Amino acid sequence: MPLLEVRDLHSGYKDMPVLHGNTFHVDEGQLVTIVGSNGAGKTTLLRTISGLLQPFAGSILFRGQPIHGQEPYRIVEQGIVQMPEGRQLFGHLTVKENLVVGSHISAARNRREETLHMVFDLFPILAERQTQQASTLSGGEQQMLATARALMARPRLLMLDEPSWGLAPMTMHHLFETIREINRQGVTILLVEQNVYQALSMADHAYVLERGNIVMEGGGQELLENPELKTAYLGL
Repeated sequence: MPLLEVRDLHSGYKDMPVLHGNTFHVDEGQLVTIVGSNGAGKTTLLRTISGLLQPFAGSILFRGQPIHGQEPYRIVEQGIVQMPEGRQLFGHLTVKENLVVGSHISAARNRREETLHMVFDLFPILAERQTQQASTLSGGEQQMLATARALMARPRLLMLDEPSWGLAPMTMHHLFETIREINRQGVTILLVEQNVYQALSMADHAYVLERGNIVMEGGGQELLENPELKTAYLGL
């Protein structure tokens, strides 16, 4: 049984359909990526899984149970946590205060100190800057904080929306290595990413989304070698 299963999902904004009947799944322990051009519907897909958007039709199952139509906080309580595009930190709060906010559900509160140690091991710079206001961090540090805050909720499925957005190449490389390590530690990851080469090179399985439709899927390395994808997304 997949950890996450999406069946014939239609979604969008009010009277504007964006997703047109998509079906895919994520198995426990995998790192699965969704790639596509801007406006393809990637963020809409994550927001629908998170409950921030209600689907027009179709179903979303987590651990075999339907979650579509539920409130976002209920979905978080079941183990799905999304790191949103653009970070959306509380800039006036300190690094540690932002992390504490991420552990607000009861299961996470009970393990807060343990999880703080874990995220500080993953992101040592955050331990150094834990009393610093989030708004004063560099872009890369803010991205690390946004990822760490999502981990504070102890997710079984971590959904990352464009984590490399606005980052310098060296910072981006470090962040992707950390995402690999998070996955190795047992967190299933669904990654939406603009850097197609990097996303596919680290993926167990991948889906290509175009104009609201999944048009291609396969192993990450398999898709990297696909001539059509090379031409469309890698300029090769």
